[in-house]
Amino acid sequence: MPEISRFLGIIIAMFFDEHNPPHFHARYGKEKVAIEIDSLRILDGRFPPRALGLVMEWASQHKDELLRNWELARDNQPLQKIEPLK
Repeated sequence: MPEISRFLGIIIAMFFDEHNPPHFHARYGKEKVAIEIDSLRILDGRFPPRALGLVMEWASQHKDELLRNWELARDNQPLQKIEPLK
């Protein structure tokens, strides 16, 4: 799973040739979550509330970049790194 961003102990990644809807994965310690890009709805998993809030803030700032990476992943192209949460 290619890592596209990392901040405050949170790792953001996407799988290649993934199923719809467009989404990304986040990992924090042993916790994992999959989040839909457009709605920021949790598709699967659980996350600590504070870490989830940070991921949601980051994702809302980088929706266009996430969607571009989704298309790259679907085409089995290298993904672009996305700036961490500032």
